Amino acid sequence: MVKILVVDDEADLEVLIKQKFRKKIREQAYEFVFAINGVHALEQLERHNDVGLVLCDINMPEMDGLTLLSELNEKHTLLKSIIVSAYGDMDNIRTAMNRGAFDFITKPVNFEDLELTMEKTIKHVNQVQETIKALKENNILKMYVDETVLNFMNSREFESSLMMNETVEATVAFIDICSFSAISEKEAPDNVVKLLNSYFDVMVKEILAHDGYIDKFIGDAIMAVFRGDYHLDRAIDACLATRKMINDLPNISEDITFSPCVTIGVNSGQMISGNIGSATLKRLDYTVIGDEVNTAQRLQSVANDGQIIISESNYEKVKESFSCKKVGEVSLKNKANTTVIYEVLD
Repeated sequence: MVKILVVDDEADLEVLIKQKFRKKIREQAYEFVFAINGVHALEQLERHNDVGLVLCDINMPEMDGLTLLSELNEKHTLLKSIIVSAYGDMDNIRTAMNRGAFDFITKPVNFEDLELTMEKTIKHVNQVQETIKALKENNILKMYVDETVLNFMNSREFESSLMMNETVEATVAFIDICSFSAISEKEAPDNVVKLLNSYFDVMVKEILAHDGYIDKFIGDAIMAVFRGDYHLDRAIDACLATRKMINDLPNISEDITFSPCVTIGVNSGQMISGNIGSATLKRLDYTVIGDEVNTAQRLQSVANDGQIIISESNYEKVKESFSCKKVGEVSLKNKANTTVIYEVLD
């Protein structure tokens, strides 16, 4: 419901407004409050602090409409006003607009025009309120943080703590959508983004279902990390489930014929975990880095369509739990020796 303040010294206007907008009032879309001049309007606003729109005449006793506009700009900055007046000369219109009026309607009132103007103004008011709400929600943490913590967050000690890291045992999975670059060159941007997001959504659900987390999205690939008990097993389970879900996806539309599949590299071991980035810019990415992470990406790069590739050392850890097939020896980037790799079948 929108509460509207009507400011006019004509007594019959209140009756006319209630008649013309009776359907909106009955549907509880509009609620009207009335005032006979600017002074009375300010008093009404004190009683009704949820007013969203003001309809205001110019020529009134005690305080005219133009003076009221100045008062509203100072005390009620979020309110929007529509001037409804017989004084429709350019000087009055310019003065009203300069003092913050959102629009101007001349008397005698065309109520169809007035309603359209009200709807336009209310839409603008709602957009402003939604923006303010979003800003408040983004800053909600400040309500729960005392001055000591805020001071610490601005200190060098805090910046140093952000740059601390640790060595962890974890598993990294790189999951890439095969041949997606080709379709991105042919389809409209909206279709490409819609398609990619639909695939990512499927992949993310499976990763989260196996207690992994998304480290980052890299183009048309996902880097996922698994920590804790049986992290390698859970990572492979997630990759098997992701592969099945992606393979079973139907075409997104008749116009786009693309059968998605994935190539996956999985690697487990010690890696460094920490906030990587610039403390000066306060732009940090909590991630894992190291040779084991790089190896996971390189294993993915040698996988064929639909393959989940692991190293021989990881195969030895999971061979009793998963069915695997030896692929052979491959040369991985920045590795002096060849690497024996296995494909996880199921």
